Amino acid sequence: MAPTDPAAQPAAQAAAQPAAASQQELIDALVRTSFTTMAVLTRIAAEHDLSLTQLRVLAILRDRRVTMGELRSYLGLDKSTVSGLVDRGEKRGLLRRAPSPRDGRGVDVFLAPAGTQLAERGEAEIARALAPMTGALSPAETRRLAALLDRMLERG
Repeated sequence: MAPTDPAAQPAAQAAAQPAAASQQELIDALVRTSFTTMAVLTRIAAEHDLSLTQLRVLAILRDRRVTMGELRSYLGLDKSTVSGLVDRGEKRGLLRRAPSPRDGRGVDVFLAPAGTQLAERGEAEIARALAPMTGALSPAETRRLAALLDRMLERG
């Protein structure tokens, strides 16, 4: 028998192949899904004259007020880059800064009313654009996939 014949492989190695194949299928599906999602996010950001990172800022701040340091952590960017993002958001009337009530030396950043409106519009547009994918799932499948993705992200 040829060495590539599964019958000739040790049982543990043969058992590992299906697991590796299913892991690769998962990775391929995640990558394809991320490409599709990123294309939607990039298009919607551009339609509102935003960069993808500016869209991320609106999404992060839509339900919270954070310090500049926390925003840097969420975005994985350096201090000057985040300051520039917030400066541009303030000039457009989308963001505001104020002293942090939790940290006397810190500065909080949060959505201005126009930023809240844009974040809500963007959220609805993203949901509509992704509906062909998400609509293919039943409500139970949707809950299960969301739970599995959340679990994966917690470990990442």
